[in-house]
Amino acid sequence: MPLLQIVTASVREGRKGGAVAAWFEGRARAHGAFDIETIDLAEVNLPMLAEPEHPRLRHYHHDYTKAWSARISRADAFVFVTPEYNYSPAPALLNALDHLLHEWAYKPVGFVSYGGVSGGTRAVQATKLVVTTLKMMPLPEAVSIPFFTRYLNTETDAFEPDDNQAQAAATMLTELRRWSDALRVLRAPAG
Repeated sequence: MPLLQIVTASVREGRKGGAVAAWFEGRARAHGAFDIETIDLAEVNLPMLAEPEHPRLRHYHHDYTKAWSARISRADAFVFVTPEYNYSPAPALLNALDHLLHEWAYKPVGFVSYGGVSGGTRAVQATKLVVTTLKMMPLPEAVSIPFFTRYLNTETDAFEPDDNQAQAAATMLTELRRWSDALRVLRAPAG
């Protein structure tokens, strides 16, 4: 079965992205189209990009970049769980993307975005510009969660959205599998 990596993009202290990611992980496991692996960028803790050579060369000098490369190379598809900061993506997500090049290529990516009135959609639109440069296929289907704090259980801190979000997740996962299968031939080693 193809591997879906669910990436929690926010690294801020007190963030709520972990609760949103845990909810989506449950939806993805129930959907059953992928093997699931979660990645929390706060735990990965990549420093600001400091590799001396361009990622296109794959001459990584730092062990953390080598480990990041190996981890991302395993995936067939991604979902980025991301907030919006000042109409922009989470800086940790952009940094994680910038560390690599070939490892992202020909893999579809879906978005679970959350925030205030926009539900993180402006951050997603900005991120789509970056991922297409990395030869990823960003899906139009997404889970956008405006005023997401209304779905946080104040006693457990669990994220508990309505059925509309669950349906959006299922639709996105179905499309993500279709794109992952379609792009498999491009991910195969050349020759």
